[in-house]
Amino acid sequence: MSERFEIRLSDEYRMKIRELATHYETTASDAVRRAIDELYEEWRIEQRRLLVERMLTGELPDDVPDPEELSRQLDATYDLPDIY
Repeated sequence: MSERFEIRLSDEYRMKIRELATHYETTASDAVRRAIDELYEEWRIEQRRLLVERMLTGELPDDVPDPEELSRQLDATYDLPDIY
């Protein structure tokens, strides 16, 4: 890890983290990181869903890249090989 981040939690949240850590046989810190990753991914999925919805209704953002650039960006995001 490269940076320490301190957060104050109620007893209830500390108990929840300890229960998650015990269930997944990991540390409390790792349980928090996993929760952040999962919540972040849910947010990213929702953002993509909203963009597709906007595209289907014809409401496109002004800064949409051309298809090849968009494909490269998606490939880079998901570590897919460049097929071009």
